[in-house]
Amino acid sequence: MAAPLEQLQQHLAANWPDAKCEIAVGELNVKVEAPQIVSVLTFLRDDPECSFRLLIDICGVDFPNRERRFDVVYHLLSLEKNQRIRVKVETDETTAVPSAVLVHPGANWFEREAFDMYGIMFSGHPDLRRILTDYGFEGFPLRKDFPLTGYVEVRWDDTQKRVVYEPVKLVQEWRDFDFLSPWEGVDYIQAWHEEKGKDTPNR
Repeated sequence: MAAPLEQLQQHLAANWPDAKCEIAVGELNVKVEAPQIVSVLTFLRDDPECSFRLLIDICGVDFPNRERRFDVVYHLLSLEKNQRIRVKVETDETTAVPSAVLVHPGANWFEREAFDMYGIMFSGHPDLRRILTDYGFEGFPLRKDFPLTGYVEVRWDDTQKRVVYEPVKLVQEWRDFDFLSPWEGVDYIQAWHEEKGKDTPNR
């Protein structure tokens, strides 16, 4: 008799012959095309052999050298069957993935996070806007090509009594880091004591 994961794999292969199913690290991974995602998630939720009614997470993965650089990964849990499944779709920077909100309302904020961090678009989402960064934020922080310093820095300006945005400028070279703030740096040079009879200060 096949193990439960193998039975589930066979069941999905019979109902979704275009899906690529494989068991890895004790979980079943299913790869489908983006236009199928809503139908697949609905099937996984409603089919009595599956019963994956709990959406744990939706996340993005960036492969910048790939033509379709993003994976959108859906993590599902069946409390009834005590099983987990991972569903993946590929997309690029301009092609939207159908939103899963109508199947799993909890997908709302997960999809907003994927949009905010990666720039992944979701068609049919009721309110697709940034959720973790500010409204005027530039770029997508979890893309592999996003600079480690970002594009702008946010600070409180005491003279204007408000938060201001400025282009990032590092006043000290990162290869010669002196363990002070890389954003503020220093405006002095620590001089060595050159007077006779005095020891060189410890550094």
